Amino acid sequence: MLFIDLHGYDQAPVHPSQALDALLRALAVPGEHIPPTVEERAGLYRSRLVHINDPVLVIADNASAEAQVRPLLPGAGRHKVLVTSRHTLAGLGARLVDVTVLDEEAAVHLLDAALLLARPDDNRIRNDRQAARRLAEMCGELPLALQIVAALLNADPGTSTAELSVDLSEERDRLAQLIYHDGSGDQALSVAAAFELSYRRLPDIQAQLFRLLSVNPGPDVSIAAAAVLVDLPVPQTRKALKALGRAHMIERTSDGGRWQMHGLLRLYASRLSEAPREADIREQARDRLLNYYSTKAVAVNKHLKARRDTSSVAPSGLEDVLAWLDAERANLVASVSMAADTGRDQVAMELSSSLTSYLDSRGRFDDFLATAAIALEAARRLGDRPSEGKAQTILGLALFRLRRFEETISAFRGAAAIYKETGERNDYCQALLNLGNALTVAQQLDEAITVYNEAAAFYRTTGARDHENRVLNSLGVALSMAGRYDEAIAALREAAAFYRKTGDQDGEAAALDGLGDALRKAGRFDEAIDACKEAASISRETATGTSRPPR
Repeated sequence: MLFIDLHGYDQAPVHPSQALDALLRALAVPGEHIPPTVEERAGLYRSRLVHINDPVLVIADNASAEAQVRPLLPGAGRHKVLVTSRHTLAGLGARLVDVTVLDEEAAVHLLDAALLLARPDDNRIRNDRQAARRLAEMCGELPLALQIVAALLNADPGTSTAELSVDLSEERDRLAQLIYHDGSGDQALSVAAAFELSYRRLPDIQAQLFRLLSVNPGPDVSIAAAAVLVDLPVPQTRKALKALGRAHMIERTSDGGRWQMHGLLRLYASRLSEAPREADIREQARDRLLNYYSTKAVAVNKHLKARRDTSSVAPSGLEDVLAWLDAERANLVASVSMAADTGRDQVAMELSSSLTSYLDSRGRFDDFLATAAIALEAARRLGDRPSEGKAQTILGLALFRLRRFEETISAFRGAAAIYKETGERNDYCQALLNLGNALTVAQQLDEAITVYNEAAAFYRTTGARDHENRVLNSLGVALSMAGRYDEAIAALREAAAFYRKTGDQDGEAAALDGLGDALRKAGRFDEAIDACKEAASISRETATGTSRPPR
């Protein structure tokens, strides 16, 4: 069985591309082998299923539209898909099963069973069937509402079913203002009535936490983030979360370490927190939460960079960093969008930038692209040209990963134009190098060579030989691909010599590898063999941790 929650009614529903990414990973497809487009992913997904002999049931939960589900259908054959939704998705060509409310007897039985499970001698439902039937009617026979009522009765053994039914009936007029129109008609009022009754019995701290949990933009929340939202110490927040869990206002995630809220309860809590008297409290909580996510993301990004640049981060520390990022990825990505949507453009840019390395390394290219695009729009709204150039660069990298090369080229051109305008010459040359790489992959070799030459000329005048060498390496590859072998060989020999002089073995090996390919294409096979042997020798040395002194 494969399960995917599509979060169709959340702020950020799961896109078919993201759903297919998750399903392919569940089918043991490595991230680097997952193609970029929805169509390609859907094809690979169905191809993988074809080779599975035993029937597979795919559960696509909480869908909001047919378009969200259609790419996930496994096609004709033994595999089946079960889709749940609050809407009737009539265009899928599938059998429709309407899950309606319970009948009166089933609702009363549900209440009786819930009370007997908690206390085997609790006969309140059996002793007053008439009051139980009124309770079932007040709840609209909805299982979720009945579950909340049962929890209230279990939490207070002294409350009779008659007393609770009177309380619920008194709430109905006031709750008429809290109707959630989800397509279920008159039943929506009953859901709101049950939520309101449960909510009004919460102590102040729990009630405030319940309201503010809806500010978190992702599908679940950690105890630490919940504490930031409500501005309370972690132990006190943990206690309040457990109490909300017992009241069935929230529930633990499957791993038990985080908390999540049912979609309807989340909407209800959001409406409560958006009341005029709550607006300032909600916005202050949003500021605290975004500051928390942004500060943590910046810190862990520095941690990752330190590991990459100096190998100074202990493996255990790195595991902790990645574990936090993996757990909070959905919240962090959604926070970029929330920040931009609520006028916090500076936060959106900072958070997007901090996530770049992580999303890239984890192969989360859809999220990479989405956050980069949001950051670019935020920079434009602020009129911040340097930040716009940076966002264009990040957007180009994301597009490159998705192999959308024409868009990649456009993004890098935009970045180069901005840096040329602002006079940031180093950034301009890096943008040229990125642009040249994209042009090379897109087989636009003449333009790539022109761009590389411009970047190399600039670095040569500034004496930045290490940067010039990176350009020479890429230039040599492009020249070789264009059939200009003598020029390619000269550029790659120069690059290899410089790397050898500075002791950069990885760079030297890469240059020699490119040189060997250019020599082979030029028909100079003995020299090509020598270059390739030397590249292989250096690669073996670096793999074993040995090194040569600079020559």
